[in-house]
Formats: sequence, C-alpha cells, structure tokens
Amino acid sequence: MPRIHWTLTLATAAVVAAIPHSTYVYAGSGSSRMAAAVAVQAIAGQVNPATIETGGRLFRERCADCHGGDAKGSRGPDLTGLWINAAADERAFQIIRTGIPGSIMPSSSAPDDELRAIISYLRSVGTAGAGERSAGNAANGERIFAANCSSCHRVSGRGGRLGPDLSQIGNQPRQALARSIRQASASFTIGYEPVVLVARDGQSIRGARKSEDPFSIQIMDTRERLQGYLKADLREVTRDSKSLMPDFGPDRVNDKDLEDLLGYLATLRVASF
Repeated sequence: MPRIHWTLTLATAAVVAAIPHSTYVYAGSGSSRMAAAVAVQAIAGQVNPATIETGGRLFRERCADCHGGDAKGSRGPDLTGLWINAAADERAFQIIRTGIPGSIMPSSSAPDDELRAIISYLRSVGTAGAGERSAGNAANGERIFAANCSSCHRVSGRGGRLGPDLSQIGNQPRQALARSIRQASASFTIGYEPVVLVARDGQSIRGARKSEDPFSIQIMDTRERLQGYLKADLREVTRDSKSLMPDFGPDRVNDKDLEDLLGYLATLRVASF
C-alpha cells in the first residue's frame, strides 16, 4: 500500500526533528555543510523572505497536486506538522532528493538551492506549536472580519463562498495566518486556486478552480456561480499566480487591527469533546 508507506516515511521527519540539533555532526561534503548553515539560520530566524516566497512558488508548481496548495495533504500526506526544529531540514531534503521507493513520491534532480527553498517554505507554514493565542481584541477583530473578509469567507454557515470556510481556522499558527492575510498569493488551498479562462470571443473569466480533467474545467466565478466549460470552447486556461483575495497590507489593515483580527480567528477552533 504505497500511500501508507509514504505517509509513515515522511512522518519519520517529525521523529528526526525531535532530536536536538547539537547531536548532529555535519562534516565532509559541501552539501552537508550547507545544510548546517541553513539549519543555523533557521534557528536564528534568518531565512530570507524571498527564499520562502521562491519555495512557495516551487512547491505549488511541483508538489501541490499531491500535497495540496497549502501543504495540508491531498493524495499525499499533510506536511505542515513535521517541522519542529531545524534538525528536520536535512531529513526532509533527503526525502525530496531520493523520493520514497514503492510509493508515488518521485525523486528530484532539482538544484540543492531549490529544494532548500521548498523546505524553507514548508517550515514557514508548519503547524508545530499551533494553537497559540493572539493578544488582540477578538471583539474588534470580529468587526474587522465582517467588514473585510465575510463577503468571501464563511464562519459557522454565514458569509461568502468564494474563499475557504474559516470556521476552524483558529487551529492554524498565528504566523501562518498573518502571512496569508498580508501575502494572499503565497499559497492556495485546494479547490480555491485562481484560474483565468479566455473564451473564443476573447471574454476573460476569473474564478476559483473546483475540478478539471483533460476535456473540461469547473470553476466558481467571482460572482459565486459554479460554471462548467469544455476546453474545446476556450481559447486559454491559465492557472493564475495572483490570489482572488487581495493582500491586506498595513495600508488596508494596520498592525493593531491585524492583531485584533488574529485574535478573533484564534477563537475559531475545532470543538473539544
């Protein structure tokens, strides 16, 4: 059963991550010394944001079909819970480089720096340590959400449908939530990837891709209408790199309001039983 084998093998990265970084000896090859340098940078919080951005783009191009646009899994396992500390990076690098025999996880011949960029991105969206509470004013954050987010996102059955349902989003780490608000195009959730269709008459149709096969594509357009198209009737089908959600920079949501919004989102959690 390849998928089970793949999941268990990737899960060993979490075990590796639990071993203190000081127990690793990086010696010999240049790539091992590079791994040590990258790991030390990660511990110190020195990973270049541009590297994370590049890694996110590469992940969406090469990995998202199996692991999901948000790395939470699809045909392949969820990768967001494996990065506990920098010691996991080298194990993850080796898994990506060599693949997993007997599974659908292929090997990669991409340059080392591209694989390191993907790992930096996965670390940035990791959920290890998730569930931290924001110090923001949740009541004000709910008002900010209603004014800026609810037209596209639903909470407890209320709100728009163009974006993902956020009813349980509070289990995600604060850093990842803040990044998704400030940089909406950094990653996409499966079923909400932006796509642009161009009809034979030149009309451009933008929406979220819901399903696709070699002959047809189904989207939800920006008016929240589910639409199906035969590709033979379209001039172009393009996966867009720009999210349907705008970036909410400080000019739109200042840092104080962002903290309050995160405070509200942190209250939206899976119920405990």
